Amino acid sequence: MLLVIDNGSIYTKNLTDFLTKQNISFETQIPRLLDLSSLENYDSFILSGRRKNDKKINEINSKIITYSIKNNIKLLGICYGAEILALTLGGTIRKLPLTQNGIEKITIIKDNLISSNYLEVFESHGFEISKLPKVLIPLAESKNCRYEIIQHKSKPIFGTQFHPEMSSDGHELIKKFCLF
Repeated sequence: MLLVIDNGSIYTKNLTDFLTKQNISFETQIPRLLDLSSLENYDSFILSGRRKNDKKINEINSKIITYSIKNNIKLLGICYGAEILALTLGGTIRKLPLTQNGIEKITIIKDNLISSNYLEVFESHGFEISKLPKVLIPLAESKNCRYEIIQHKSKPIFGTQFHPEMSSDGHELIKKFCLF
């Protein structure tokens, strides 16, 4: 069973609607109500984007990431989810001078399980990953972002700087993540 962590993104409903249409079994939980001992009931996690910074939400998402790594459990971090993934593992993020918003074409630079070729995706973020930790590798880039898709070197753990729940190419990525 997939657990979607709803960190407050305005796009989370698009994600859950897509999962429902694809008949993918999932539950949704907000971080502050999540019982961390229940993580063992799930075989994959998606961390949504967010609207505002919250120390407690960051802490809970970091614990989910650490749990996923320790137990080799699939995880997809979307936008903020990718940023907290990088931060948890020793990377850095930076505030952008202008918010990235709109359709972006990204190029896959390394073969992987969740994407191939070029993707047209939807961006909506004011921060981005500025430095990857050594355990994460870049899989895709765009003219505006070096780390559009990232992956753990040896675990089924991914992050997207963009919002895959908002485009058909992104939907394919989510589907591939859920089904591999």
